[in-house]
Amino acid sequence: MTRIGLLSDTHGYWDQRYEHYFANVDEIWHAGDIGSMEVAERLEALHPLMAVHGNIDGGDLRRLYPETLRWRCEEVEVLMKHIGGHPGCYDRSIAATLFASPPQLFISGHSHILKVEYDKRLRLLHINPGAAGIQGWQRQRTLVRFSIEGHDIKDLEVIELK
Repeated sequence: MTRIGLLSDTHGYWDQRYEHYFANVDEIWHAGDIGSMEVAERLEALHPLMAVHGNIDGGDLRRLYPETLRWRCEEVEVLMKHIGGHPGCYDRSIAATLFASPPQLFISGHSHILKVEYDKRLRLLHINPGAAGIQGWQRQRTLVRFSIEGHDIKDLEVIELK
């Protein structure tokens, strides 16, 4: 079983509670708009980091983290892209990829809106962890934790950073 801590849209903001809430995970996944090398380095110091760059990320982060990342976690194929949309309204930059070869788990950020939704048409789970940083219009900052065991995505928790 692999335990994952998922966040997005930190925009360079570090919250000490990331360490607390991600203490017992095996990997941290960041869905873009990291905002600073310092945030990336601090997350990497906690656990292995899988990340994509977002639209606000500068050249240093773009060199380290791709725009789109596809990999396997246990027996689940994962696709992550910062600007990805959601079921019924995928961004045109990723829609063709999703329809041609859907993963089991699609992760995106950008909207600052927490969303966990199953796409019946593509038979994939979409997760947008919302925004963990303080920049933006969101009223509630959020993180997500979940586990992958074999083919199963389970134990999903939403953490509100009040």
